[in-house]
Amino acid sequence: MDNLSLEEVMDQYGTDVWNYAYFLTKDTEMADDISQEVFIKCYKSIGSFRGKSTLKTWLLTITRNTTFSYRRSRYFRSRSFVELLRLQDSQTLMDQRSSAASAESEYISREHVNEIWDVIMQLPDKLREVLVLDLKFEMSVKEISELMGIAGGTVKSRLSRARKKVQTMLRGLE
Repeated sequence: MDNLSLEEVMDQYGTDVWNYAYFLTKDTEMADDISQEVFIKCYKSIGSFRGKSTLKTWLLTITRNTTFSYRRSRYFRSRSFVELLRLQDSQTLMDQRSSAASAESEYISREHVNEIWDVIMQLPDKLREVLVLDLKFEMSVKEISELMGIAGGTVKSRLSRARKKVQTMLRGLE
């Protein structure tokens, strides 16, 4: 893989990799770090890509594994609670600023979508991950199963439980 090919892969899949890292970590700074590491790993190990899955699935698998390694690292465990709160507050402020600039109808629509994603982000990790892969990345049960290394039936049951929890939580907001 040369630099031009890597740039094309980053252009095509960079947003997906970053979004998936963010959904797994709930932290923009960590998602940035993980995304960079994923594309470095991609560049170094493209020769190990056998084509048994799509390039996107392979990159998301690297993203998942990198995120879990990052979580186990000393850096992730030592981050202070105050710093995490600061990051969440700055994200909330950015969301509020972007919403204020939109038209009223678009604002209401975005708020509804934001409420749904807020609810999804509150789900337990196992349920949130399969739902994000299904909704955001439009992956099939088989692709999710391969990516997560779990049975297809497990993916289906987690998707069902996640959808029911989201519906219940949204009813509670009304």
